[in-house]
Parts: sequence; structure tokens; C-alpha cells
Amino acid sequence: MNKDIATPVRTRAILEKYGFSFKKSLGQNFLIDTNILRKIVEFADMSENTGAIEVGPGIGALTEQLARSSKKVVSFEIDQRLLPILNDTLADYKNVTIIHKDILEADVRAVMEEEFHEIDDIMVVANLPYYVTTPIIMKLLEEHLPIRGIVVMLQKEVADRISAKPGTKDYGSLSIAVQYYTKAETVMIVPKTVFVPQPNVDSAVIRLTVREKPAVIVKDEKFFFTVTKASFAQRRKTLLNNLTSQLPSGKEKKEEILQALEKSGIEPSRRGETLSLDEFGRLSDELYPYFH
Repeated sequence: MNKDIATPVRTRAILEKYGFSFKKSLGQNFLIDTNILRKIVEFADMSENTGAIEVGPGIGALTEQLARSSKKVVSFEIDQRLLPILNDTLADYKNVTIIHKDILEADVRAVMEEEFHEIDDIMVVANLPYYVTTPIIMKLLEEHLPIRGIVVMLQKEVADRISAKPGTKDYGSLSIAVQYYTKAETVMIVPKTVFVPQPNVDSAVIRLTVREKPAVIVKDEKFFFTVTKASFAQRRKTLLNNLTSQLPSGKEKKEEILQALEKSGIEPSRRGETLSLDEFGRLSDELYPYFH
């Protein structure tokens, strides 16, 4: 078995060998703690029949752990300078494919069909670059990809927002969007000291288990998200104020909005952060006829 990549000594040696310098714009922070990487892989609960999708492999620290625990790893890397390094560090793992592409621009479904055609169980496992965490997670969920779940390391503050419950300060449209598609739980807090370079904030590992069907069944998914976003536009404002100021021609439809709130059994004076997913589902269905 090879020496792990994710030790301070080996990471430093690899970076020196290639004269690699970190690009702040790409949010590059490499993990130098093998135990944490192994735990991340454990949370993904993979077997030799699992395919893993990774985003931003860096120098291959997590990739190597995934390659040891799964059937195949497909990794998206945007930074061309890392390709020769990955070629070298992962040379012994024949079950790894590196795709030089920004995952946000990639046709992930097509890649999955090509790379995982014999694999039914697919997990996304990654140490995500902080600056694009939310768009990446939302892309994977909104495209309804055939994945079992997502286990990712991200900024602790974003993890808190994703797994937040109604009535808490972290609960918002991001919590609802992710929890609509998945069961979300923060499974581990990771101190900033285990990265090079050290980020300014602590990280967390979050596990998202994709639901067989969404948390609430609504008439129109897109409109449901429009309503939830509008409800949190200004956190201090009441639902009625936010909906009238944020929904298209909401000001002219104040009466209709009041009616929809009444039919949903929701007080107009409540704030968005107090509503459960079910309540948002009822509300968006009652509002829907007035806005279509």
C-alpha cells in the first residue's frame, strides 16, 4: 500500500517537487490529516460496487482514499496545473478518471452514463472549494442525478445553514432548497488547522441523503422555490411584507396573497424562518393560481 498523500511531509514534498503555488481564486486548501479523510469516506458508506464522483481533487489526498474504498472514482478538476501532479500521485490507482472541467459547466449526467454504466450505487464525495459550494450542491440536486447522496466538506457556516431547522437563525431558503431534495445532517466539525494553507474558518462535513421523493409534493417546484426565496428576502420583515414586495406584481395582489395565507392557515405576521417545509408547500400551492 502506498504512503498516504495527506500527511504534512508528503504534501509538502509533492508541492515542492512541482513548484505548486495555491490560487486564492480557486479556494484551494489541501487537507493534511489522513484520519479525517478516512472518516469522510466512511460517512459515504461505500462498497466495492460504489462509484464516487469527486470535485476538486487537489493533489489527490481524498481521491486516493476513495479509490481504495470504491469501484471507480471520477474526479472533476478545473486547475490545469494539478493534472500532471494527479497523474503522478494517483499513478497506482487504475480506477480513477480525472476530468479537466469545471463541474458547474459539465454535463454530469452524460459523464455518469459513460463512466458508471455498470454501477448503480453512486455517491458524491468531495472537499469542496468554499467559493462555489452552494452552486455545486444545488446543481447536483436540481439536475435530479441518479446519486444516493452527497458527503462533502464545506465551510461550517454553510453546513449550519444547510442542516438548519425552522425557527433558528441559520434556517433560510438554502436550508429549504437542500432539505426539499435530501435529508441533511452535519456529521463532523473539522478545525482549520488540518489544512494547508490554513483557511480563516472552521469546516464541517455534511451528509445529504437523496430522498426518493421530495420532502413536500407541490404543484410547481420552481414556483415553490420562488416563494421560499421571497419569504426570506428581508429576514426582519413579515411574510406578507416579503411576499408583496418580492413576488412579481405582488403589490397589486396583496389581497390574493392574504387569501392564500389564510387558506394555508398561516398568520400573515409570521416570518419566513418560522415556517416548515410543509407550510411552505401549502402556501406555494395556494399562491400558485394567482401568479400563473
